Amino acid sequence: MTADYPNDPDGDSLRQVAGSGSDMAVPMVIDFSVAAPDEASARAVASAAEPRGFDPSIYQSPDNGSWNVYCSKSMLATYAGVVATRAELNDIAGAFGATCDGWASFGNSR
Repeated sequence: MTADYPNDPDGDSLRQVAGSGSDMAVPMVIDFSVAAPDEASARAVASAAEPRGFDPSIYQSPDNGSWNVYCSKSMLATYAGVVATRAELNDIAGAFGATCDGWASFGNSR
């Protein structure tokens, strides 16, 4: 039930995904965003995340030149799972001066 999610950004996002018609009992692809200070750090994060089950893609913003690594993972969209995955990515990213700053999903509704 979506009302059981905590009142914080992760809980709000999970409510939004559930409200879009996604089946929260079925895995979906979740894209975790990792902000990196430069291209070398972004590449290092991507290389470190891939063997841990993430599908990373590197992106540089044309607007401000900032670097991000989108670490995608198919998983159940549970609060505990999202929080644990963000912590895992922060552990990976921290060694390279990067941080997981959020996540998004298109869900699994058709």
